[in-house]
Amino acid sequence: MKIIIGSDELGYDLKEIIKNHLTNKGIEVVDAGVYDKNPVDYPDIALSVAQRIANSEFERGILICGTGIGMAITANKVPGVRAAQCHDIYSAERARKSNNAQIMTMGALVIGVELAKKLVDVWLESEFQGGRSIRKVDKINNVDRKFRKFEKEGA
Repeated sequence: MKIIIGSDELGYDLKEIIKNHLTNKGIEVVDAGVYDKNPVDYPDIALSVAQRIANSEFERGILICGTGIGMAITANKVPGVRAAQCHDIYSAERARKSNNAQIMTMGALVIGVELAKKLVDVWLESEFQGGRSIRKVDKINNVDRKFRKFEKEGA
């Protein structure tokens, strides 16, 4: 598995820790930035990662900012992307099992390092369960297609 990861300056330290955590597990990690603690607009990083997920360059991505909220909102604007903010074990698991989220977001100002590592592990170990969730994810995808078509028509 190859993971893409990105953060703003508030998430930089946690991003570096998560990168090392994943690398130590033998997972290839591609860093989409930032590369220092200089201020950056998080939507730029979220867009870069989400587009690469939508283009199928990566199966999964991780985005980290102060709260994880802005990254999730931005990533979810990219057609075909499902990003979920994860700050507890159950949400990290369900993001994959129920919602088939390709991107997890976390807030470096909200959770600690050890919890972040555990959330990443749980999220990566979880797979979409299908079953009753297929119908719901299909409906999410239909909403996505509807609004993508709406934009193309210029309405």
